Amino acid sequence: MREWVKDTVAVYSWLKQKGVYRQLAEIYVKSGWIERVGRGAFKRSGDRVDWRGAVYTLQTQLKMSVHPAGKTALQMHGYAHYVPANLKQSKVVLFGAQNERIPVWFNEYDWGLDVRCVMSGLFGEEKELGLTEYDTGNFLIKISSPERAALELCYEVFPEESFSELNEIMESLTTLRPGLVQELLEKCRSVKAKRLFMHFSEKHGHAWVGRLSLSEINFGSGKRSLFKGGRYDDKYKIVVPE
Repeated sequence: MREWVKDTVAVYSWLKQKGVYRQLAEIYVKSGWIERVGRGAFKRSGDRVDWRGAVYTLQTQLKMSVHPAGKTALQMHGYAHYVPANLKQSKVVLFGAQNERIPVWFNEYDWGLDVRCVMSGLFGEEKELGLTEYDTGNFLIKISSPERAALELCYEVFPEESFSELNEIMESLTTLRPGLVQELLEKCRSVKAKRLFMHFSEKHGHAWVGRLSLSEINFGSGKRSLFKGGRYDDKYKIVVPE
């Protein structure tokens, strides 16, 4: 119990490593020491476990690449100033690898907000590229850096209003690290995300854009219409809202 990090979930496989087998775990539940989060997952009685405590478990106990991404990560970094600062009042976006499966207990538990998991494998085998540590107060979790989060946001943008929000966020990203941006663009598997990212980056005239080597990046071929009746960007061959 002393090794159990406060406000996090513990899965049965971790408890078993500590000598707490299924029968003993049941005794702990009946004794009121621990409470069920779902099948094979528990929290300590009295702990306030939110989605971040569950992500900690996915990353540390289940060794998954799932992490706060896109607008959620940018919000945690302080970039998305115009969306609710309280994460409990907004949606949470998590990204992970294509071959990973979110546990049933995570999907079925009521975290008090909408949690969307995008299992895209956006950067292929580069699961750790562009991730950084975030201190929740009780524990650390890995989240997307602003550079990676911006590309993830470009990947998942859909309706017209999202483009407006993306535009505002991209305008604020004045201090991105060009070396990391370059590496992420080279590894990114989404042509749409790369083209959108560069469209908005150049539109806002960020200084770091000039340090990129665009010839090393595969932007694909052919046109991409992301919005009907919009404006065509001839350089990146995409149609975006006016």
